Amino acid sequence: MRKTNKLFERKTVARTDEKFKIFQERIGYTFTNTKLLKQAFTHSSYVNEHRKKPYEDNERLEFLGDAVLELTVSQFLYKKYPLMSEGELTKLRAAIVCEPSLVTFANELKFGDVVMLGKGEEMTGGRMRPALLADVFEAFIGALFLDQGLDTVIGFLEKVVFPKVDAGAFSHVMDFKSQLQEFVQKDGAGMLEYVVLHERGPAHSREFVSRVTLNGLELGEGAGRSKKEAEQHAAQIALSKLKEKQ
Repeated sequence: MRKTNKLFERKTVARTDEKFKIFQERIGYTFTNTKLLKQAFTHSSYVNEHRKKPYEDNERLEFLGDAVLELTVSQFLYKKYPLMSEGELTKLRAAIVCEPSLVTFANELKFGDVVMLGKGEEMTGGRMRPALLADVFEAFIGALFLDQGLDTVIGFLEKVVFPKVDAGAFSHVMDFKSQLQEFVQKDGAGMLEYVVLHERGPAHSREFVSRVTLNGLELGEGAGRSKKEAEQHAAQIALSKLKEKQ
């Protein structure tokens, strides 16, 4: 019986190792310390059911990953939006690192397939639970930071998170067009108009250039991967110019 149990355990470990090997190949990152990687995906319910084994859950890595995400996203936004105020940067960062966003990132990378859960958590749908997936994403960031450093984390986010910001996925919290409209309306200054000046680049990597005018007077030009993003950038520049004149 003891030999049967040991054989079962060896097979389980082998399946787990293979699962994480495939996962690393899929995301394009290979961990030096695979224990960190496994820990990032180990839920407390799994540890509770394997007390005789030296497993550690991902809660400490989640704590670290949360801080690393805050830093790296803050740095990215600080450099990308030099005209954005502290309050606007804080609001945008909060939208990027909030639970629904982290769940989206985790689901795109199929993190749920790799999570190690206890039987009870598994049976109640824990593998798809939003809070659990968000925690796992943060824990993974913490593990990647410890294993390979901040530059690797930034490289990972440049593939997974930052392109979504560039594409305007969070424009609902950085609506410069509305801010500009409110700014000009308070003085009764007139009517804003947006015009697409150029469309350039191949279809899969299109760039638009838009201009915003007030009563025919140019206020600013902006570029983006969509008309909406180009208009937002034009409005951002216009708003900055108008505020400087106050």
